[in-house]
Amino acid sequence: MRLNQLDGLLAFWKVAEHRGFSAAAAALEVSPSALSQAIRSLEARLGVRLLNRTTRSVSLTEAGEAYLARIGPALGDVMQAGEQLHALQGRPSGVLRINAARISIAMVLQPLLSGFLQAHPGVQIELSNDEGYVDIVEKGLDAGVRLGESVQKDMVAVPLGGPVAVAVVGSPAYFQRHPAPQHPSELAQHDCVRFRFSGSGAIYKWEFDVDGRTVEHEVGGSLTISDSLFSIEAALDGVGLAYTFEQLALPHIRAGTLQRVLGSFSPTFPGFYLYYPSRRQQSSKLRAFVDYALGRAGQQWGPSSLRTADTPGGEDAGVAAGQTARAGSSAQTG
Repeated sequence: MRLNQLDGLLAFWKVAEHRGFSAAAAALEVSPSALSQAIRSLEARLGVRLLNRTTRSVSLTEAGEAYLARIGPALGDVMQAGEQLHALQGRPSGVLRINAARISIAMVLQPLLSGFLQAHPGVQIELSNDEGYVDIVEKGLDAGVRLGESVQKDMVAVPLGGPVAVAVVGSPAYFQRHPAPQHPSELAQHDCVRFRFSGSGAIYKWEFDVDGRTVEHEVGGSLTISDSLFSIEAALDGVGLAYTFEQLALPHIRAGTLQRVLGSFSPTFPGFYLYYPSRRQQSSKLRAFVDYALGRAGQQWGPSSLRTADTPGGEDAGVAAGQTARAGSSAQTG
């Protein structure tokens, strides 16, 4: 066997894994055009087409399926061997790609970044901001962050903290114009900052605990957003009431720039989780980040452990407080 017969194998393996050139190129840190050329050269040497290409999708031919079945496990073992060497040397390295909504980044990822990067100088982190559901495997990402109740059941999930509480807040100026609501049903008379899911286009219904059960309220308002962090800013400006995480609202409540209402009805949701595919070949960079995140979570909330998520998938629940996917939205993408 000539040495150049090995050229293009990794390129083909990654394109087959991600079902696309862009995500595979990002994972290999090469350009899509270079990846395409490597696969064309491989197909020319083998004398067979491995991939069906259209402007919208990439799929394996029958020959490609058979070839992948033979080389995939071997390449996986080779990659795993390299990762194990890095781990043995204590040097995780490479680019770790994580997807999260801005609110998830602000609340749970940002506090981890500085310490992790100092502890692992060989790792670079690339954060992509998405408010809607993202298929991290298809996009060539290593991991994502969302609320625990919306992690897909075939993913491994790592807690990044404890449960998160919700707060409904408004500015003093707003409450000079409108009486504070005493019950969620009174929100119909209020201007509420609404959130629209970027994938399904649905408007999130505010959730409350009423008489021991969860009740959804379809609120109205003059402002609708798809950036979950902006609701606090809108409330501070007196635009209307915001439904947000208590953690984000507390500094403003303590400063007197926001006032909380409906506190006795506000629910608590499962905390944020780092999630990733349940794969045998877990990279050393991801393993290092998981270990670091678990260590921080253990310091703050007590011992935590990995779990395989057993809840349905849906819209990215990291987009705003409790903005959980409803039935039928799991097929939507951000």
